[in-house]
Amino acid sequence: TGVQACALPISNSGIPVYLLDIVPHAVKDNGGGRSVVAKTAIDRMLKTDPAPFMHKKAASLVTPGNIEDDLEKLADVDWIVEAVLENPKVKHDLYQKLEAVRKDGSIVSSNTSTIPLSILLEGQTERFASDFCITHFFNPPRYMRLLEVVKGPKTRQDAFDTVSAFCDRVLGKGVVQCKDTPGFIANRIGTYFMAVAVNEAIDGGLTVEEADAITGRPMGIPKTGTFGLIDLVGLDLMPLISKSLLSTLPADDDYRRIHRDNALANKMIADGYTGRKGKGGFYRQTKTADGRRVKEAIDLSTGVYRASEKATLASANAKGLKALVETGDKGGAYAWRVLSQALSYAADLVPQIAEQITAVDDAMRLGYNWKAGPFELIDQLGTGWFAEKLAAEGKAIPHMVKVAAGRPFYKVEGSKLLFLGTDGEYAEVKRPDGVLLLTDIKRGSKPVTKNGSASLWDIGDGVLCLEFTSKMNALDADIMAMIRKAMGIIGDGKSGPYKALVVHNEASNFSVGANLGLALFAINIGLYPQIEASIADGQQTYKALKYAPFPTVSAPSGMALGGGCEMLLHSSAVQAHAETYSGLVEVGVGVLPGWGGSKEMVIRHLANKRRPGGPMPALSAAFEAISTAKVAKSAFEARDMLILRPTDGITFNKDRLLADAKAKALELAANYTPPQEPEIR
Repeated sequence: TGVQACALPISNSGIPVYLLDIVPHAVKDNGGGRSVVAKTAIDRMLKTDPAPFMHKKAASLVTPGNIEDDLEKLADVDWIVEAVLENPKVKHDLYQKLEAVRKDGSIVSSNTSTIPLSILLEGQTERFASDFCITHFFNPPRYMRLLEVVKGPKTRQDAFDTVSAFCDRVLGKGVVQCKDTPGFIANRIGTYFMAVAVNEAIDGGLTVEEADAITGRPMGIPKTGTFGLIDLVGLDLMPLISKSLLSTLPADDDYRRIHRDNALANKMIADGYTGRKGKGGFYRQTKTADGRRVKEAIDLSTGVYRASEKATLASANAKGLKALVETGDKGGAYAWRVLSQALSYAADLVPQIAEQITAVDDAMRLGYNWKAGPFELIDQLGTGWFAEKLAAEGKAIPHMVKVAAGRPFYKVEGSKLLFLGTDGEYAEVKRPDGVLLLTDIKRGSKPVTKNGSASLWDIGDGVLCLEFTSKMNALDADIMAMIRKAMGIIGDGKSGPYKALVVHNEASNFSVGANLGLALFAINIGLYPQIEASIADGQQTYKALKYAPFPTVSAPSGMALGGGCEMLLHSSAVQAHAETYSGLVEVGVGVLPGWGGSKEMVIRHLANKRRPGGPMPALSAAFEAISTAKVAKSAFEARDMLILRPTDGITFNKDRLLADAKAKALELAANYTPPQEPEIR
């Protein structure tokens, strides 16, 4: 699994990879069967949903092999990633074999999740040590952005910088530099958090549903909560991580205090209840006598499954973290017991595990999908309030909270975001070269104009950015009005201060399409003229944007569905994040694309040089795409569906998307000529 974790993001980026795995004991021949483990893994990944590969063609870039017959192939590769069993001896033996075949200057890294680099290098040569580092990918590798990197005292700086830059720019990872400590950052804190959450749920008499309702959305943590996350990761993995941490953590580390050998979890694992990959875990799906599927949850005190029930705790609906912990029910008390320990633990680990608090917060947001990292969460509570409450309960004040001395860990001065350093002084949060975030622009400026659903921002060099701000970025009359207003502000793109438009936002989804709630309301009260006006408004606005005298570049990420997809189809160009999921899905809710999407798909298919001759195949292909409401599950699939053109760009790192889109807009603006109208006669 670890080897696949490394191969996937690299092949998805279009780079050939050798996938070498073990030779099964039962295999004796010298033929292709000796690489059956790697071959089977590739076949399985092609059938997995959600898909590990961004496009099926990426699988063809992975060449299967085995570590007994094919190591000599590594003599010509630039980067070798080891992801074998989390056992130092097994790794050491493999390293010696790699050292015998690899070329000078090739980089070797380990995908270990818990073993310190110093242990991995025991007994290795100076040459090996100079080319070695840790690159810890998070699973599933396609969808999890975090990559923890660790270098040793002998690691070549240029090798470390090369790997870090490659993973950032080419693989699209959020690269976080960690110190060589057990569990690095995310698993060190994440494992502690989960252990505390489980312990306190059992001690406090909470059900798994109640615990997950508190340690999920109210804390800004994925809705799975703690027990749901353990089911997703696998119960059987947790003891392995704990064992590895306990073997390397300092004697006084607080994880040793809170770690328990959970009898219930041990029994579940022994019985095959290892989570979603097994028969179930803390939750499971069963069938009733009449064939209905029923969700069940385990009783933490008895170990017996029962029908799952929705948590009714008032604290689960608290608005804000401080309100959550101050709620007077058992959920609020549980939240404080978990947060007081987990946040204190994290605040005591800097600078031990990372030089700055920003690395810790980045790691937890990118690796565990927390909306806010530990220090950002403490800021939500208030560093002074947090310290006073800990002191009132006789608990120790963590190191970095003492350093804060009542001041926030983050603050804004002018347009700059500052963070508190370990020296007690504030420093500016620096973005890597080539990163442009709308968040930073908004912090230091006011919108050129705005309304209830959209804003226009000046992102420099004569480029405006249109940001959707409605719920789920659903498209409505205000957004259409803002598009027209942007066209008026930019004008001819030559005589005024602005020359191009970028459509982008930093929400989870670019746009889920038209606001169907408003449409259904209009239908229910018989406002059919309003519906017709809305359709005409969208058609005319998108058409005018397409033929405008200046270029429009859409920069989507996440879902771009329905009207959101039609925005892409009417843009001069698209610079899409690799994880863009686009399609004309209107048929799925009983309507047709009404803002020009159907027409644009016909144009794309007519212009497709690979199609058979005549108009009917193009019409049939467009009709099929629309009538089946097919969604491209990556930007690469969107190219196949002609939603993206060959000239449209794809960006792997989401943080670099706006900068890439702006560059494309400026390139087009230099000598822009709009398409001729009309294209269908």
